[in-house]
Amino acid sequence: MQYVINGHSFLAFCAFAGVGLLILLLAITVVTLVTPHKEITLIRAGNKAAGVGMAGAMIGLALPLNAVISNSVSLLDAAIWGGIAAVMQLVAFGISRAIITRRGPDQIDAGNEAAGWFSAGVAIAVGLVNSAAMVP
Repeated sequence: MQYVINGHSFLAFCAFAGVGLLILLLAITVVTLVTPHKEITLIRAGNKAAGVGMAGAMIGLALPLNAVISNSVSLLDAAIWGGIAAVMQLVAFGISRAIITRRGPDQIDAGNEAAGWFSAGVAIAVGLVNSAAMVP
């Protein structure tokens, strides 16, 4: 089987990658806006809990986007299902934050790595389930 990259396939790649990255960027932006702390500032300061939690959130978002882009029938299809995947991840993020903040809203601020790992684990687990559910 021989694959040839041509102008049409390259433009399709650019379009699908662009939609996927845009959805990823928008969802991560929403995550950073709804959290009670400033993840980027904490990460720059060396807070491992914030770094682990944010990495998990990005992986959790990217997993279903991978499945959506790989199996979509059109760019619009990828955008719609990508949006659904992002909303599901944001719900998972809210649930993990609610569980973490029962011990105090500053768990990530305080550098509680267990809280960061828990948040990352929830995001990745939900991302895997979303990914499997979005494949025909």
